[in-house]
Amino acid sequence: MNDVSNENRASSETSTGQAMKRMAIGIALLVVLTVLLYLAAPDSFYPWAKAIHVIAVISWMAGMLYLPRLFVYHVDAERGSVQSETFKVMERRLLRGIINPAMTATWVFGLWLAWKGFGFQGGWLHAKIALVLILSGLHGYLAGAVRKFAEDKNEKPARHWRIVNEIPTLLMIVIVILVIVKPF
Repeated sequence: MNDVSNENRASSETSTGQAMKRMAIGIALLVVLTVLLYLAAPDSFYPWAKAIHVIAVISWMAGMLYLPRLFVYHVDAERGSVQSETFKVMERRLLRGIINPAMTATWVFGLWLAWKGFGFQGGWLHAKIALVLILSGLHGYLAGAVRKFAEDKNEKPARHWRIVNEIPTLLMIVIVILVIVKPF
């Protein structure tokens, strides 16, 4: 049984390594294309930056909503079981392959848009940035939880993760209202 577990782990690590290489190539390609787009047409770059920002936000939120849900199910899996090991791989790939790059792109393009489009002016923008900082803090908390689950050291019950799962939704609702309505 232990040999099978070690083989599965080795296979999983190889697969993860290949997935990470593909993800790195994809990110590098996005960066190169973005720079080329900016250099080719700097005056018309703003709508492209906005589109990339929205795509990054959607990706980030998808991951932030899914990761705590994985934790809810992972809590019920027996430590060291095949199911638990599968959750570890899923959580790690989600964090490294989607959530981290999406958050980075969200911040890079969001700050550029705030500067270029609004000169960092507006109460709504300041409130939005504060809420995105809170969302980023939650991101850090979830990244720490991925490490704890990977080490079989999670101490939080499923109920905790169900509650945490609602936080990104609430933040997203307020952020979208701030961006669209600009109430102040």
